[in-house]
Amino acid sequence: MTTGPILEATHIVKELGEGDGKVLALNGVSLALYPGEFTLLMGPSGSGKTTLLSIMGCILTLTSGSVKLAGESVERSQPEKLASLRREHLGFIFQSYNLFPTLNALDNVQIALDIRGISGMERKRRALRALHDVGLAHRLRSYPGTLSGGEKQRVAIARAIASSPSIILADEPTAALDAENGQAIMELLAEIAKKDQCAILAVTHDPRTFPYADRVIDIEDGKIVEQKKSGQFVRIAAGSENAPNTFQRKRQVNA
Repeated sequence: MTTGPILEATHIVKELGEGDGKVLALNGVSLALYPGEFTLLMGPSGSGKTTLLSIMGCILTLTSGSVKLAGESVERSQPEKLASLRREHLGFIFQSYNLFPTLNALDNVQIALDIRGISGMERKRRALRALHDVGLAHRLRSYPGTLSGGEKQRVAIARAIASSPSIILADEPTAALDAENGQAIMELLAEIAKKDQCAILAVTHDPRTFPYADRVIDIEDGKIVEQKKSGQFVRIAAGSENAPNTFQRKRQVNA
């Protein structure tokens, strides 16, 4: 089993804009992701969360620093090589689901596999297995318009895991969901990380997601200000005088 990082960003600097409008979106950020670990990235709007996610996903180029994916430096790679690395190693989950409205659940997963060069019966087998794994075996022929928000996100997760990626990057995967569906999605992602030994990094604003993570990273003004390894958590019951309808850390160990 791999014990080293599968994805590693070191001293990442990212500048956006030009001249007087230039903004330092990331300022020397270093972050490593490990197989089987579910990591949350938290911070206020404009803190650099999505920018870092895009750089680690080989979508956005960096100004300086380095990114290693499966031990291979990617910052000087050609677009074709980056696309190949994304197909081979990365799965993406988006807040807005990004499903094709004219395709049913099975076809939405199959088309993502087709893009990765997986076709025929193997494509269908993987899509069926992924939808089964996320609890949607009974909704294969359903179209996005007939699915609930939680079900749509499950299709999106099935699409991300069908190609057996070593890394999943999720941008606010519970933001559009109610508390019950959000909890179910986080439980599912935590299970996938452990079962498939997949490194998962999720951007979130929601402190209720803490109990499901192995590590919580806080980013502000383009810098990582704190990293915490999660111990045991307990949910404070709704109506508690301490913090209604939130989660509280039962034990916390600083990294």
